[in-house]
Amino acid sequence: MPAEMTAYVIEEYGDPDVFQRTTVEVPEPGPEEIRVDVAASSVNPVDYKIRQGAIPDFTPEFPATLHCDVSGVVDAVGEDVDRFEEGDEVYGMPGGAGRQGSLADYTVGHAETFADAPESIPLEEAAALPVVSLTAFEMLTDKTDVGEGESLLLYGASGGVGHIGVQLADHLGATVTATASSEEKREFAEELGADATVDYTNTDVEAYVEEYADGEGFDTVFDPVGDDHLQTAFEAVRPFGTVLSTESSSTQDLSAMHQKSLELGVVLVILPVLLGKHQERVGEELEQIASLVDEGAIRPVTSVRFAFSDVIDAHVTAEEDDLRGKVLLVNDA
Repeated sequence: MPAEMTAYVIEEYGDPDVFQRTTVEVPEPGPEEIRVDVAASSVNPVDYKIRQGAIPDFTPEFPATLHCDVSGVVDAVGEDVDRFEEGDEVYGMPGGAGRQGSLADYTVGHAETFADAPESIPLEEAAALPVVSLTAFEMLTDKTDVGEGESLLLYGASGGVGHIGVQLADHLGATVTATASSEEKREFAEELGADATVDYTNTDVEAYVEEYADGEGFDTVFDPVGDDHLQTAFEAVRPFGTVLSTESSSTQDLSAMHQKSLELGVVLVILPVLLGKHQERVGEELEQIASLVDEGAIRPVTSVRFAFSDVIDAHVTAEEDDLRGKVLLVNDA
């Protein structure tokens, strides 16, 4: 085992070019932790928002190794770990927010923030799953319980959380209406399992509620975008319905929630890592997600992949390009 490893860190907030390649000590797993020989990671909005300085409370100590998602092979186990052993292929969400992340040759994290990687996809591709699949899973099965025949309006169907959400909602039996801004994205949503699609850029809320929700409103609105989409969600949902979101930091008029007696479920999937508590929910949910992948119910879509050494380009692409699915980063050490 080498004493040092390559890591890609930031020492200040800024544009993608603040990433630096450096050499640091290989971390040792503490009690209840494992060390993973990193195969891959992926880019999530939370990763580049941390880099930008938009959410400083989530930043690991400088010099900060970012990125929440990881897949790889267990290299060492700490005391009191009996869930994994050396050589196991795993994926997880052990750090990147509040503690050092996965843009390095090795990463350590609480054993309960990992699960055995899905067997039906390459190990590298499993790194595209944790943040987005955990988010969609918690939105649809924890904050509410989407069931057979229920109507679901889903924003951002071609994005990271959205493309998993379409597949999971379809698997759960919901009738899914997905919004997207281009014909290509709408076709993609249909391929993933959407029953209908809407061009939200030139279609009024009233029009698609009338066409796809009998004019009464959708049972559930799934919003991984936030901002003005959240306000639109309050318009599109039926009385006594549920709005699900990953973004509630914008200022909105909540009067519709009272007028319609709505429920609002907000998910911050990295919270167990930030708190250092409740990590077991991460591993337990990742186990269920791996089973769904192996059953063919969901699959990650990685439209672009980069090497770790091209992390600057990866962040530029994730921020500026309107991609389908995820940007994957593969360790090229």
